Amino acid sequence: MTPPEDTSPDAWKHADADSTTRESLAEVNASVSVPSQGVWWRKLLAFVGPGYMVSVGYMDPGNWATDLTGGSQFGYTLLSVILLSNLMAILLQALAARLGIATGRDLAQACHDSCPPVVRTGLWILCELAIIACDLAEVIGTAIALNLLFGIPLVAGAIITALDAFLILYLMQKGFRYLEAFVVALLGVIAVCFLIQILVASPPVMAVLGGFVPKAEVVTNPAMLFVAIGILGATVMPHNLYLHSSIVQTRAFERTDAGKRDAIKWATIDSTVALMLALFINAAILILAAAVFHGKGHTGVAEIEQAYQLISPLLGLGIASTLFAVALLASGLNSTVTATLAGQIVMEGFMRWRLPHWARRLLTRGLAIIPVVVVTSVYGKSGTAHLLVLSQVILSMQLPFAVIPLVAFVSDRSKMGRFTITPGIRILAWIVAALIVALNLKLLFNVTTSGF
Repeated sequence: MTPPEDTSPDAWKHADADSTTRESLAEVNASVSVPSQGVWWRKLLAFVGPGYMVSVGYMDPGNWATDLTGGSQFGYTLLSVILLSNLMAILLQALAARLGIATGRDLAQACHDSCPPVVRTGLWILCELAIIACDLAEVIGTAIALNLLFGIPLVAGAIITALDAFLILYLMQKGFRYLEAFVVALLGVIAVCFLIQILVASPPVMAVLGGFVPKAEVVTNPAMLFVAIGILGATVMPHNLYLHSSIVQTRAFERTDAGKRDAIKWATIDSTVALMLALFINAAILILAAAVFHGKGHTGVAEIEQAYQLISPLLGLGIASTLFAVALLASGLNSTVTATLAGQIVMEGFMRWRLPHWARRLLTRGLAIIPVVVVTSVYGKSGTAHLLVLSQVILSMQLPFAVIPLVAFVSDRSKMGRFTITPGIRILAWIVAALIVALNLKLLFNVTTSGF
């Protein structure tokens, strides 16, 4: 195979002695064929996949904790936060895909080539912490699901999750399309499980629609704001921006301006449709919690185990709890794919360190397993619930450090050339970045002054 034509803008061509020779996820870069001719839907199908892998991060076990808490405590009110977060995610993921396709760099590589060593090292450390927080949620969720379905103790379940690393390695060796098919299949399981439960719960339509209308109480109520920021952190996940900017490059599109423009269009459609599925699942979790728990006076349900125990008797459907746990297990298994791949992308992109894939994945998973084992051993099941919500708040606090560089890069004509975003999109992107910063500052103020 001949190397793709380098059409990167001059600002990045000589940013580093070997910056143009390092491909993001080199083992699968340009490995998925794209038809150059034929009907439009064949090309669309060729690009379907990365968006669904990214969408996994928007419905992982961390989302479950924050959505269950929000629905049981505040009814349908925080649906507006889920909607806003999802719209922000659609925009940001489209920008991440644009960066990767237009420049041939993922976000981590772009930071490496543009930032001084001290800055990029700081960004790398923050991003690694976010990935650990994300993986922490996935370990907890998978361990809880194994406990609920098979009675495996939480500590043992957390340790078992280390085997996920070998599953991912096996699928990667088979081909990137196999990995994508695995993810999509589990997403289908999650969607079907929640669709059945929502149909049985029959929530009031007007109350649900009213929940999507933003309310000032979300910001003025400290307790509600804390959960809202957790939802934001669980929905718009920083590591997904690094991930998406890399895995869109697995498509063997023509590395010309016309080929890139076409790839950006199809990749944007892919991620937008996939994130609408994530919106449905996130909203379904909160709606279920609001209808089944809040609507029947159980406003203190914040732990997944509580929801599992209560959902069947309150819903009047014997299989509901099993469906709930199966969806949780599928969510936890799925989310390991994105977190471990993002870990590889971040380490290789920021620091140019290359570890064997199995070692990188075991390292990421090990750093997440340790706190779960310690907290579970000391505090029991209740400790994992607080750890789960806290992990999502940590993710939210890290968001600005991924969003701001992304928006800056795609707004810079010297880096993006003719693929620079339009002034209108630029303004909207900076508004989203400013909103994220403002919400996080508000949360930080509440944490330091009132303990929320």
